[in-house]
Amino acid sequence: MPDCRPPLAAPSRPRHALPPGACDAHCHVFGPADVFPYAEGRSYTPPDAPYQAMAALHSRLGVERAVVVQANCHGSDHRALLDALAQSGGRYRGVALLGADATEAGVRQLHEGGVRAARFNFVPHLGGAPDPAVFDRVVALIAPLGWHLCLHLDGAMLPELLPRLAALPLPFVVDHMGRLKAGDGLASPAMQALLGLAQVPQAWVKVSGIDRIASGKRPFAEGLPFVRALAEALPDRCLWGTDWPHPNVAGDMPDDGELVDLFFEACPDAALRQRILVDNPARLYGFE
Repeated sequence: MPDCRPPLAAPSRPRHALPPGACDAHCHVFGPADVFPYAEGRSYTPPDAPYQAMAALHSRLGVERAVVVQANCHGSDHRALLDALAQSGGRYRGVALLGADATEAGVRQLHEGGVRAARFNFVPHLGGAPDPAVFDRVVALIAPLGWHLCLHLDGAMLPELLPRLAALPLPFVVDHMGRLKAGDGLASPAMQALLGLAQVPQAWVKVSGIDRIASGKRPFAEGLPFVRALAEALPDRCLWGTDWPHPNVAGDMPDDGELVDLFFEACPDAALRQRILVDNPARLYGFE
């Protein structure tokens, strides 16, 4: 299985100051492997990226809140995630990976630990689309707790999936701008499908992963028009995140300080940034 490269050891400090309560709505914690071993059936092996490293990065960036997303490399073992949430003192929330073995008691335990969503991977490199029966069962388990779904998919899948998603009894978030390709342009079917989410009341979009939609060369500026268009189309249902420590990056390793500055360039309006960085994640994840 492939090994992931580590994140930059010393990312730059952003030129712009994040507002109080700013939230990194998409990041991961990995290991440490000697305490929280990686899953045997994982599709990649990451470098250790424990809570302490993540908290240090957030301090450097000026991030006060975060949403930690359970990664494929830990499978359904949420101990590393729950440990990070506990150490954060209520500043972090979590997103779980739930499968056929999920139980009501297990979901309740995750909820008490600070988890507020479940993620499904539809992308081929992480196993492809989930079993529909498992998907429906997880939705039934989490909906009574007020959770939502995070969906890691290719934007080209949206037209086919949208009728089913629009009928869900809970909100859903499309991660990483649907992994669209900036080179295809703003008029591409994938981008138009994402913009169409503005007409679906329970749909949210996450303008994370700008490096993943760009050519792979820093500073990933070709992704800026897509961030700007999505932020303006869904101002009250848009989130931002770093995706630290950037697993499975094929191109240049992102500099997280530069990612903050790119977001400011994409969203020059302070009121819009306040919604995306502070108000929207507070509402969706229940930050006080």
